[in-house]
Amino acid sequence: MHRRDLLSTSLAAGVAAALTRRAAAQPAPTPAAVPPPPVPTASSSSPSRLIVPNGRVQSGRVVDGVRVYHLVAEPIRHEVAPGLVIDTWGYNGSTPGPVLEATAGDRVRIYVTNKLPEGTSVHWHGVVLPNGMDGVGGLTQAPIPPGETWRYEFTFGDAGTFMYHPHVDEMTQIALGMIGMIVVHPKQRPNPGRRVRDFVLMAHEWKIVSGTSRPDPMAMSDFNQLVFNGKAYPATAPLVVATGDLVRLRLGNLGPMDTHPIHLHGHRFSVVGTDGGTVPPSARWPETTVLVPVGAVRVVEFIADQPGDWPLHCHMTHHVMNQMGHDVPNLIGTDVRGVDARVGRLAPGYMTMGHTGMAEMSSMGMPLPANSISMVGGPGPFGTIDMGGMFTLLKVRDGATGDADPGWYQQPAGTAVRAATAAELARDGVDPA
Repeated sequence: MHRRDLLSTSLAAGVAAALTRRAAAQPAPTPAAVPPPPVPTASSSSPSRLIVPNGRVQSGRVVDGVRVYHLVAEPIRHEVAPGLVIDTWGYNGSTPGPVLEATAGDRVRIYVTNKLPEGTSVHWHGVVLPNGMDGVGGLTQAPIPPGETWRYEFTFGDAGTFMYHPHVDEMTQIALGMIGMIVVHPKQRPNPGRRVRDFVLMAHEWKIVSGTSRPDPMAMSDFNQLVFNGKAYPATAPLVVATGDLVRLRLGNLGPMDTHPIHLHGHRFSVVGTDGGTVPPSARWPETTVLVPVGAVRVVEFIADQPGDWPLHCHMTHHVMNQMGHDVPNLIGTDVRGVDARVGRLAPGYMTMGHTGMAEMSSMGMPLPANSISMVGGPGPFGTIDMGGMFTLLKVRDGATGDADPGWYQQPAGTAVRAATAAELARDGVDPA
């Protein structure tokens, strides 16, 4: 690249970054005071059996036979992973919002307080209910004005896994992180004859320009931060189970654009449900990867019968990276000898990267723009795990009882890969030359 082109590209990038930082620094409008909803006085529900890694459950309070919830739509400050904190929108101080938990047949009353600078609504995605409770701004209701608290009331007629999100300015509000999941248990929970570990995971994606703190809700591609329950690896909490547990994964996707093929190592599972209902046993088949489309739920089940630390991740390779740079040049296989010294005269500290592959990026410890985690992976028992984004770990252990991280799995002797010896190569007739 010519010196003039380098300087021109650098100047353009600098101006664009400065404008983005200026926009990101603008404070969010302060909403008017919001009157709180009535305070329920009756007893709370029983403890939840759901496990929401990096999240929480709202089971509501029963008041005169009605289960009462409160959602607050508001600007939030959210940590995606250490080193990346964003200013975005969510519910009750987080993205995704709390998982709403109920039982089939429950009459529910959900108060929604709007602390956003614009109107909003809540659509109960997949729930069959009266038209006036469907939450579509301009069609089934007027938007909830800033500063007001409105009430939804209906009955959960069916068990299942559903979602909630706005249907006002969806492009902005959903893209920024106003999403959540709903779990409605059957009245009579089946007894599988073993312990059940019931996990809820919501997939989402943002475009966050390095050095800024506000996701771009206008993005249609090049999403560079992919998350489970609002967290990117290495900040994702592991899913800890005991050998022999029945594991249920409730996977929802309310990202703006991308479908996610979620892949589990070490086990086979069956898809047992969607946001449309239960899949009959006769219609199930074994899988190791399930495609979760935008606006859909997939529920899978399996027996955790293989001890170890097993990855659970999206199999789109760019979705297991953190703030990856899509605009970097492709230098794979390029002879870059002498380039660093020559470019360094124009840009001190310049270092050519990527000509031998990108694995080195995760462990170089190079300086990064403020508030960014570009290409950051996490430490593993054998070095750096150079994946990030929509990636977490299923940790299967004999006798596990809680959710605490048990540490790294100790592989039994004779079960781990190792370097081949010269004697082995010679014995088996393998010539690596």
